[in-house]
Amino acid sequence: MKKIEVTPEVVAKLGILPEEFAKIKEILGREPNYTELSIYSVMWSEHASYKNSIRLLKTLPRKGAQLLVEAGEENAGLVDLGDGLACAFKIESHNHPSAVEPYQGAATGVGGINRDIFTMGARPIAQLNSLRFGKIETDKTKWLLKGIVKGIGNYGNAFGIPVVAGEVYFDECYSANPLVNAMSVGILKKGEMISAISKGVGNPVYIVGSSTGKDGIHGATFASADLHENSADDIPSVQVGDPFQEKLLLEASLELAKTGAIVGMQDMGAAGIICSTSEMSAKGEHGMKIYLDKVPLRQQNMEPFEILLSESQERMLVVVHKGQEKIVEQIFDKWDLHCEIIGEVTAGNDLEFYLNNEIVAKVPASTLVLGGGAPVYTRESKEPAYYKEYKKFNIDSVPEPTNINEVCWTMLKSPNIASKKWVAEQYDTMVGTNNMSTNFPSDAGIVNLKGTNKALALTVDCNSRYVHADPEIGTAIAVAEAARNIVCSGGTPLAITNCLNFGNPYNPEVYWQFEGAIKGMGKACEKFKTPVTGGNVSFYNQTSIGKTIEPIYPTPTIGMLGLLEDKNHQMTLAFKNKGDMIFLLGESKNDISSSEYLKTVHNITKSPAPWFDMEFEYKLHETVKVLIKRNMIYSAHDVSEGGLFITLMESSFPKGLGFDLTTDAEVRLDSFLFGESQGRIVVTVTPHRETAFIDHMLDHNFPFSALGHVTKGEIRIDDVSFGFVGDAKKVYDSVLDNYMHE
Repeated sequence: MKKIEVTPEVVAKLGILPEEFAKIKEILGREPNYTELSIYSVMWSEHASYKNSIRLLKTLPRKGAQLLVEAGEENAGLVDLGDGLACAFKIESHNHPSAVEPYQGAATGVGGINRDIFTMGARPIAQLNSLRFGKIETDKTKWLLKGIVKGIGNYGNAFGIPVVAGEVYFDECYSANPLVNAMSVGILKKGEMISAISKGVGNPVYIVGSSTGKDGIHGATFASADLHENSADDIPSVQVGDPFQEKLLLEASLELAKTGAIVGMQDMGAAGIICSTSEMSAKGEHGMKIYLDKVPLRQQNMEPFEILLSESQERMLVVVHKGQEKIVEQIFDKWDLHCEIIGEVTAGNDLEFYLNNEIVAKVPASTLVLGGGAPVYTRESKEPAYYKEYKKFNIDSVPEPTNINEVCWTMLKSPNIASKKWVAEQYDTMVGTNNMSTNFPSDAGIVNLKGTNKALALTVDCNSRYVHADPEIGTAIAVAEAARNIVCSGGTPLAITNCLNFGNPYNPEVYWQFEGAIKGMGKACEKFKTPVTGGNVSFYNQTSIGKTIEPIYPTPTIGMLGLLEDKNHQMTLAFKNKGDMIFLLGESKNDISSSEYLKTVHNITKSPAPWFDMEFEYKLHETVKVLIKRNMIYSAHDVSEGGLFITLMESSFPKGLGFDLTTDAEVRLDSFLFGESQGRIVVTVTPHRETAFIDHMLDHNFPFSALGHVTKGEIRIDDVSFGFVGDAKKVYDSVLDNYMHE
């Protein structure tokens, strides 16, 4: 073993503040050795401890009638679906690893989030992702996009879980710092959850799955620091994944879960062995003795801190009831996986780590986790100067376009609007045969719950341009849009998981954005009855290039779970028949703020968030739920990025049907067609239900208007032909592919 001296320079390099180092010495009653210092470095990093965010996170609504565990209690949220079923779901980021090694960074992000689900005893049945990149025209963005999409596709396809929904955005602010947020959803029988806990003195502690190597060491610390020009030199901080090994681990873990031999189980993600041992021990109020020389290694002469902090993939820590060892070992032998006893549960609070019978580290487990010893901070907050500047935007300063036809085609070609077919075709969307939205597209991904009459509705949503313009309103909109997508699909929103991607929390303006986002999320989740089940905070998403620091737009990605009580009520977004009437629920506003149109056509990025009224939004959702339940509408699609024109086009594409649209003289034409004011949904009604629909809307005093009717394939606006849907779809489908093959 190398003896590394603990110096102020070493302390700083490990990301530990001077006051934190003093606290570590106070806890231990002595100077820590390098291994112990490394332990605190990763466990007190933002990635593992949420030290700069936990106070605000605790203000979010975390209770609900259908929640089976509260946020932070287990590896993922757990929601009661009825019929004896529960749903485990969670979203997490793998941003920094993907920025320096896109393929493995994204692949291991998928692997890690799936392990969070099956560690609880749930079988993953669906995946989603939210991806952000810089300008698509640049070679770096294309390199990142190719690697990240291939990593997600290759890992997920081999593992055998379909991608059912997602989003891809492009903006300059993500040029050097892409975002890769992966969500996994699994199902288990209610009451059969496996907890991430350790207890019972003398119970054996197993490490199962892959061997341990030097990949990912200090990965949690790497994720809690700014990227810089030489971040690619930190390649050892990026893990290497093996989806086939994970598939074996999944089946072995679920088989083991049925035996009753498990006390507790946790996957080894960020911070590896030290994270699993400390969190399980602290939760169970016990200690552990761990013998690092018994850990299966794939590299020789690994130092104690390397074994403890390695983030090698496809590994789990399992605490087993003493006397049940043979059952466990037979299962993992059957699946040809490592299964080694590396220690035992002890009384007290201490974690003791040995190598060749020599103690190399001794730390109290509770001091490594929140509530025990990990620091908790509230950072300085300051409103950015741009916030008031954005509020000064005046729509009258923007000239109304005279070439609407040209603008329509420009909007269809915008990378943020155009089809993401190039991405989706690299994912297996049909494996497992549960995906109900591939051939019948809805605003949310719909996943069949076999053996029941129910289906899940799943979505990920965030418009970071809105959040940047106004963190509170923009984040509330993200929650509202997620709920709107689920409602438009025939579902009822149940709960959310979040992935909070921000810049450096030590920057007062970034912390102000974070405060506003949490406030907006809390209000919206209360209104839409979607408690927060957990998630992930990813700070330090900014890149230092020389003396310039470029933070990303604040991006609080919302992953929402909804339920269709009757899968026959799935509502799709596609126009169904020529002659069906098209109606807008909600009102068009004279508003182009923060729209894709304003950015793409006028290159204006400084404007407030679009119009949003939470009470009105809630009434809209309740109205649509009733219309779907009473079979009064044939399609439903919300108005979001690109405005009403893009909503109508997206409803036209699936069946090649067009529309004949009459505009509203009360608002500007560009606002009517491309504005992104919230609280609007487009529905279609068959002629024989039109009178009943109108009477229903008038009886309930909810604003609506007739837009026109569905055509055989022509696109007409105010009696002017804009071409045919088939031609538009060819353009819409080819945009990303053309960029990627330039």
